[in-house]
Amino acid sequence: MLVNNFTPPIVERNEVPTWAVSRKKDIFSHLCGSLKTISDTVPLAPRMLRDIIDRSMPKLFDNKAKMISFVECMLGLDTDRMGDLIGAILLAKVVDLLTELDVNITWEDILQEEHDKGIFEMELEDLDADDDGDGFGQAGTKVCLGGNACAEKLDGLMVVVCEHLKSLDRQRLYKEFVILKTIFRASLLRVHRSKFAQFIMFYTCSLDPKTLGEGFAVFLTDIVTEKKEDPISRMSAVSYVGSYLSRARFISADTVVTILKKLVDWCVDYCDHQSKREATPIPNHQLFYATCQAVMYVLCFRLRSIMDYPNLKSDLFHMPFGFLFRHRLEPLKVCLPSIVNEFLRQAKDAGLVAAFVDPAAEDAIESDLSRTFGGINRLDMFFPFDPYLLKESDRYIRPNFEFWSMVKTTYSDDTDDDDDELEDLDAPEMNVGSLDDHVEIDINSDDDDLEYSMNKMSITPHHSFLHQMAMDSDGGLSMPARIRPSTSPPSRWAMSGESP
Repeated sequence: MLVNNFTPPIVERNEVPTWAVSRKKDIFSHLCGSLKTISDTVPLAPRMLRDIIDRSMPKLFDNKAKMISFVECMLGLDTDRMGDLIGAILLAKVVDLLTELDVNITWEDILQEEHDKGIFEMELEDLDADDDGDGFGQAGTKVCLGGNACAEKLDGLMVVVCEHLKSLDRQRLYKEFVILKTIFRASLLRVHRSKFAQFIMFYTCSLDPKTLGEGFAVFLTDIVTEKKEDPISRMSAVSYVGSYLSRARFISADTVVTILKKLVDWCVDYCDHQSKREATPIPNHQLFYATCQAVMYVLCFRLRSIMDYPNLKSDLFHMPFGFLFRHRLEPLKVCLPSIVNEFLRQAKDAGLVAAFVDPAAEDAIESDLSRTFGGINRLDMFFPFDPYLLKESDRYIRPNFEFWSMVKTTYSDDTDDDDDELEDLDAPEMNVGSLDDHVEIDINSDDDDLEYSMNKMSITPHHSFLHQMAMDSDGGLSMPARIRPSTSPPSRWAMSGESP
């Protein structure tokens, strides 16, 4: 009976009655308090409660209000003794629900046009198109996947989970992190269609960058370099670690260099091993190429910041890039041309690339080898921490997320007015300094005001256009292009009151 009351009554138009909204916190407090009292009194009660919650979990097509309310109550039980007893199972159920919603948001809902762009170019803003400055998000970009019911439900649930994590003390947060790593390893790591659910790990790490942030990077790297791990997990882990180190602003340059050294050392060991064997087809070396690509991708984002520290610069310059890129496996000819081109451009300017690169490779034109490698199933193209496109929960991710337009490259002009440039990256509604505060969003606006453009957001590229990239200008390929998903106004109700 108590679990059935995790969800409020739903009336006309799938709305929650006013009285339920106003009393929600009080009702939830009594529900959780009663269940905890029962658990303390009856030792076997938590196990019974676990089974009841498992049977009562919201389904994919359930009402958004029901989902949010149920998960809020579930996470309310994840504290103290009750959390120690069934917290891991409760979190696993929540992550499974997030993942189910996530994989039902198809790439067709996101990728609409301009499939001939490089992954960096798609993320660059067309500032002239947003001179009115009335956007929502980076440089006037309105971040939203409007019109997709799964996206709206996932957005609301991400807010609930992030608020729960934010409320935990340091000791409890560390316990949750250990549980979430196990859940991530079992449920998310191998899900290549996941686009947003993995940001739960990103946000958790941002709450304690030194311990949790670095711990997650090491956790992913260990999966990549461990021979006992299955190939799919290793391929996915290298994509995660490359995307994570590139996008997580809270990760220090020292940690980045440490992880890069581990990855480069593994690549060199792999080359040494292959030198003793007969040449084999390119698809047999997918993990090697994916790891080389991850290293280059991270350096596209982080090379300039590493160069600011003499000791880290020295460590980086002592890494055997020459041996790696001159090896007969030729990673520069197989990895994505846009990444190779950007890496070479920055590395040459920084002096990292000296005489070891064949001039022909500097053109970064996609070779026949690159077209052949992996076909439509190229797992190394997976960038799990691409810009976050969910509107309401974006405020938890954005302060710690590195957009490509924010990156200072080695060839950038230091005389530019950097302050003005960075000031333009966030719209008035998205003041980074106050993102942790309550953000009011008017969901009763006219439909015309709720049309969202995503002209400049970078997302994981679709396989259908990755092989069409070419050098269209003297500047070469650049990192992402206009992406216009179908839009519609968000839901007309909110569980938290008149204004969500």
